[in-house]
Amino acid sequence: MSRAYDLLEARFKKAAILGDALSVLHWDMSAMMPDGGAEARAEQLALLKTLSHETLTGADMADLLAAAKTEALDDWERANLREMHRDWVHAAALPADLVDAMAKAESTCEMIWRQARPTADFAAVLPSLREILNLTIQAGQAKAEALGVDIYDALLDQYEPDGRSADIDAVFADLETFLPDFIGQALEAQAARPEPQLPAGPFPVENQKQLGQHIMAVLGFDFHHGRQDVSAHPFCGGYPEDVRITTRYNTDDFTTALMGVIHETGHALYDFGLPTGKWRYQPVGRARGMQMHESQSLLMEMQACRSRGFAGFAAPLMQETFNGTGSAWQPENLYRLGTRVKRGFIRVDADECTYPAHVIIRYGLEKALIEGRMDLADLPGAWNDGYRRLLGITPPDDRLGCLQDIHWYGGSWGYFPTYTLGAMSAAQLFAAAKQADPAIETGIARGDFAPLLAWLRTHVHGKGSSLSTRDLLVAATGKPLDAGVFKAHLQKRYLD
Repeated sequence: MSRAYDLLEARFKKAAILGDALSVLHWDMSAMMPDGGAEARAEQLALLKTLSHETLTGADMADLLAAAKTEALDDWERANLREMHRDWVHAAALPADLVDAMAKAESTCEMIWRQARPTADFAAVLPSLREILNLTIQAGQAKAEALGVDIYDALLDQYEPDGRSADIDAVFADLETFLPDFIGQALEAQAARPEPQLPAGPFPVENQKQLGQHIMAVLGFDFHHGRQDVSAHPFCGGYPEDVRITTRYNTDDFTTALMGVIHETGHALYDFGLPTGKWRYQPVGRARGMQMHESQSLLMEMQACRSRGFAGFAAPLMQETFNGTGSAWQPENLYRLGTRVKRGFIRVDADECTYPAHVIIRYGLEKALIEGRMDLADLPGAWNDGYRRLLGITPPDDRLGCLQDIHWYGGSWGYFPTYTLGAMSAAQLFAAAKQADPAIETGIARGDFAPLLAWLRTHVHGKGSSLSTRDLLVAATGKPLDAGVFKAHLQKRYLD
């Protein structure tokens, strides 16, 4: 007779395979699908999400979970059961008709957003976004009751298990105190040095793609199990055997696409390195929340690939790719360009000093909207107010303002704080990795990422969701998340 736990494993494997199919359909919708396919795609996504929901909410699920708790399980099985229970609570909180409605509304709103963003037409997407918000609030209220937390924390828990806004509020309040003076000091230190030179463009898209894919391979991307394409907003999707990343190109500045590619490659490397075999289709075999996932993308983008060592390795490749001449292509100049601090409008293009401000603004706005303290029609003005307050700039239009990110329009509410938590975790993990293995820094300087990737495979990727985020950080670095490590990194790179 099968254990209750074994029956659960079979059921969650089915849900995981449906999730893999959903991920590829989402990628196709963003990177390949013609606009005319939107309505049919919405139906496909809604059906698959409903089937996955039904798989996790069978009438016997509560009894199976309770029975499995009494069975003899090893540590990984018990961790898997913990994650199964979390998934079940989230799924069972929602009626099937709400799951269907949300899936269709998200697909519809995303397609409208793609047309509204280039023309800065927030009014065009507002009705669809309002529907998304209303459905998200319904889902959040249902999950909040099931989890015994407030509505924002219930949504946050979808992306960062056990994440709580009270903890984030304390971290972000500290950063809000630290950042304004620090950014001012960094800009003063920068102004005291000669202005770095911009390499002369234009930079053809095909050359940018060639350079990006070369760097992807250097970092460890496996093109037998992945690919790179173009989309309106860079992202990483697919599943471990077939990882899809995207970027977007600017022929006046090759670095925006390149750093986007490096960021998404960090995500891809995490997916490639997740547990295989028995745990491949189980909740414990997934990445440990978006804080850790963003730590992996930002570790590659901000920590490793904006270092002097990496600039020394990459400069000749960049110069050769674009047939560049002159001192603008020297490693030190490219390093200073890559670490230039600038108060800008676009989050994905932001330097690591101002980046947390972009996230703090979004976090405050989405909390206010979810909690009913702000009307959606007031979002553009409140967005601009936040930028004036924290960065001293005002977006000239909504394309550079509240229309720039896909998250809310695609139904991802509660995600944004994981970016800055991820950036802080990235600094802490990278510091621990370098201390553990001196070959990591010297390897990066010659384009050998194998030592860094090996450390990450052992201490992060291969752990899947067997540990909580806090316990994973403690095991890898010796302590829980420490804002002091992130601040020390910023001060050393930008003030010393």
